[in-house]
Amino acid sequence: MSTTIEHEPDTPRPDEDEALDAYSRVVIDVAERVSPSVGSLRVMRRGRSGHVPAGAGSAVALTPDGFMLTSAHVVSGPGRAGRAAFIDGRELRFSVVGVDRLSDLAVLRVDGDGLTPAVLGEAERLRVGQLVVAIGNPNGFAGSVTAGVISALGRSLPARSGRTVRYIDNVIQTDAALNPGNSGGGLVDSRGRVVGINTAVAGVGLGLAVPINAATRQIVAKLMSDGRVRRAYIGIAGGPRPLPPQARVRLGRAAGVEVVEVAAGSPAQRAGLRAEDLIVDLGGRPVERADDIQRLMNDAAIGRPLPVRLLRGERWLDLELYPVELVE
Repeated sequence: MSTTIEHEPDTPRPDEDEALDAYSRVVIDVAERVSPSVGSLRVMRRGRSGHVPAGAGSAVALTPDGFMLTSAHVVSGPGRAGRAAFIDGRELRFSVVGVDRLSDLAVLRVDGDGLTPAVLGEAERLRVGQLVVAIGNPNGFAGSVTAGVISALGRSLPARSGRTVRYIDNVIQTDAALNPGNSGGGLVDSRGRVVGINTAVAGVGLGLAVPINAATRQIVAKLMSDGRVRRAYIGIAGGPRPLPPQARVRLGRAAGVEVVEVAAGSPAQRAGLRAEDLIVDLGGRPVERADDIQRLMNDAAIGRPLPVRLLRGERWLDLELYPVELVE
C-alpha cells in the first residue's frame, strides 16, 4: 500500500506574482534612472611622496557641468581630491568645492560635463514604511542598489567640527542595506527623486541619511557659491524642559529650552543669560527644543539683534542677543 501526499505546487499565485513584479519594476526603474547620476569616488590626499589613497565613497550629480553632492566625512581633510567613476565607463578627476562638517555635506566639481543630474526630492514628505532605494558604491562595487523602507523619521545625528558639535535634524532611518562606500550616495524614493544622502550605518539593518529639505538645499547652495557655510553663535548649551503649569497655560505649549551652560565671553553671557534660564521665544519664534534654536543660527542672524524671552524662576525677562559668527 502506498501513500501519496498531495501538496500545492511551488509556483506563486497570480496575486503574489503581480505584487512581486510591481515591487521589482519600481526598484528596476529607479535604478535605471538614478544610477547614471551616482559616481564612485576614489579619494586621494597629498603626502610627502605625492598623492596617496585616503578613502572611498559615492557622490550624486547635481548639475550637467560637474557639480556633485557627497558626505563631508568622505572628502574632509587638507589636500583632498581624486577620481569619480560612472557606470558609463567615464572616470573624471574631481576637486572639493566646499565642505560643511556640521551637516556632513560636501560639494565636488569634476573635470568634465555632460553629467546626468539627479532630481532632488523633499524629505519632509516621506512617511514611515515608504519604499526607498539606496544607490552607491559599497566596497568599490559601482552602481550597487539595495531596497528597503523608511524605518523612522526625525532622528538626530551628531556632527563634529573641531570642538563644535551640532545635531543634524530630521535624519532618515532606513533598513536598506548600507555598507562602507555607500556614504555620499543617494537615498531615492519610488519616483526616482533623491530624498537623502547616505551618511552612516547605525547597526545591523539600520542606515541613516541626511535629508534633502529646505535647510540642506540652502547649505548646498552656499557650498556651491561660497565654498562654505556661515553660522551664527550665541554660546549656550541647553535641552528641553517642561514648562511650569502657569507658563504652559499662558503660552499654550508644553516645553521650553533650559540653559545648561553659558560659554564665557559669549553673546549669551554678555546679554545676561544664566544657567537654569528657560528660553521660550527667540527671534520672535517659539522655542521648545534645542534644534529650534539651532535652526535660527544662520548667517542672517550674525551681528543682528536677536530678542530672547525667558523664564527665570517665576520672573519673565526680555533680553537681546547679538550673535557672532561661529569659528570652528
